[in-house]
Amino acid sequence: MKTFQPETITQGLKVGILMNMDALIIIDIQNEYFKGGKRELFQPEAAADNAKRLLDHFREKNRPVFFIQHISTQEGATAFLPGSNGADIHSSISPGTKECVLVKHVPNSFYQTGLSERLMEMGIHHLVICGMMSHMCIDTTVRAARDFGFTVTLIHDACTTMDLTWNSQVIPAQTVHNVFMAALSGSFAKVISTDEYLSGGGL
Repeated sequence: MKTFQPETITQGLKVGILMNMDALIIIDIQNEYFKGGKRELFQPEAAADNAKRLLDHFREKNRPVFFIQHISTQEGATAFLPGSNGADIHSSISPGTKECVLVKHVPNSFYQTGLSERLMEMGIHHLVICGMMSHMCIDTTVRAARDFGFTVTLIHDACTTMDLTWNSQVIPAQTVHNVFMAALSGSFAKVISTDEYLSGGGL
């Protein structure tokens, strides 16, 4: 885990100013979810491209960015294994040398990662969330963020997921994604597109 120092992202800004800033949380955009990976998702490149647009925006504005990386530690795990290429963050959205990477082992990005403590220390109350997968780590993390009292903007076209099977029926990935975005919209997050956020529609 990289050591995070708030001053590396403020560079002259007073800490109090951060209270009015967003923090970008990029969840699990890792090789395993792309072509050749063990958990390939629906159109992961499109979601990653939009996440990269958000990342570029936050870097340009010198705003905080947190990368979440899932590492499987459960016995019998076959994907996201420690030290594997599949567990690496995808090259399209590689963290900078001074950007924070937090490792998680469960769907909730706040669970035993120190994320909430770091955000609270910086006085940040509004989170912009994107990444993979819509029905699992995105859903769990957004709900947890609200439990911690954060306001969340969820960028729907910078997230994606996979087909699911239930009751012998295949539910297409786009349907899964749409249902989870609809469920989170309103009570748990403001759900908007990348274009909408970048044009100033974050809150």
